[in-house]
Amino acid sequence: MKYLVVIEKGRRSWSAHVPDLPGCIAVAKTRGEVVKLIKEAIEFHIEGMREAGAKVPLPHSEGKIVDVSAA
Repeated sequence: MKYLVVIEKGRRSWSAHVPDLPGCIAVAKTRGEVVKLIKEAIEFHIEGMREAGAKVPLPHSEGKIVDVSAA
């Protein structure tokens, strides 16, 4: 499965979250590290949901970068 991951650069770190999996997040010093950690977090999150007998939500979120004129 492929889930949308939102990656954000903060002042001192990078963060990532998965809109379709509430609570599934990662934080790291570098972008590369946060990508690695969020992949592991998704797998761990889904595994935990399955073990708990919860239904794993199918991916449905999409992303799009939109160009806009600065005001």
